[in-house]
Amino acid sequence: MNATLPTAQSLRAALAGLLDGLPPKQATQAVDRLIASYRGETPTDAPILRDRSDVVAYAAYRMPATFEAVRSALDALVEAAPDWTPATHTDVGGGTGAASWAVAGAWEGPATTVLDWAEPALALGRELARASGSPGLRDARWERARIGAALELAQADLVTVSYVLKELTAAARTELVDAVAAAGQAVVIVEPGTPDGYARIIEARDRLIAAGLRIAAPCPHSAACPIEPGADWCHFSARVSRSSLHRQVKGGSLSHEDEKFSYVVATRFPAPPAPARITRRPQIRKGQVLLELCTRDEGLARTTVTKRHGEQYRAARNVAWGDPWPPDSP
Repeated sequence: MNATLPTAQSLRAALAGLLDGLPPKQATQAVDRLIASYRGETPTDAPILRDRSDVVAYAAYRMPATFEAVRSALDALVEAAPDWTPATHTDVGGGTGAASWAVAGAWEGPATTVLDWAEPALALGRELARASGSPGLRDARWERARIGAALELAQADLVTVSYVLKELTAAARTELVDAVAAAGQAVVIVEPGTPDGYARIIEARDRLIAAGLRIAAPCPHSAACPIEPGADWCHFSARVSRSSLHRQVKGGSLSHEDEKFSYVVATRFPAPPAPARITRRPQIRKGQVLLELCTRDEGLARTTVTKRHGEQYRAARNVAWGDPWPPDSP
């Protein structure tokens, strides 16, 4: 792998360099206010990130987790279409660029445009990109745009929308997803791994399918989701390593955290989904592994893989929540 491709470690290093000048107390206060804003039930019609201190606090609070969640979704796209490489990428509501860092780490060379309505976020994103060591990120375009209704998008091979839909009204969400579906050859949408985040993903998934795209991940099909509304929700988990500075800003002591997220990947080109996907953390017992699956033909299913299954049992002991099943499937 090219050494200039961005990684979680290089992102944390860039963040550390920019956070040096922000007093910890100010960062903590800004994080507390942002948490209240993001957890609120009322969508906003104005940028939540108001100034540089807000944006720096947000970057420390959210960028590492957003990067890992988007990277997990992109990994699923790479699994479905290993020979496909985007030449152009639009990051809608990209803020400080976490999703663009993930895209630049997955493929070398996409020409990226980041759109956001908060100029302080775009300004910090440019600074981080310059510190990334990645030519693709350094050359990215950072443009101010009102995200939501009436957004005009240029055609792009890949469009990402991460942790944006919750900030919009229902009507603006609909218009945005329709615009993204019309603009992208591949669309990746990521939301928090909560029941309401999953509901927004399902809503977006339905609109992407109606627009003629096919689901590449995580679902093994483009039919209706087999989860009964209100009974459960589909989400996954990404492990996030935390620097000492990150722990300080977030008020935690562990060296890591688990980011729960829901996502959908849809394409206009062939990207066959896995025949099944693991929807819960595998339960490893003596001589057996219990798997919760979403399958192509049987909907939600449970399977037990035992030692008598040979190679499949050995594979089951190494799979993770969110992986395709079986791991060597086309």
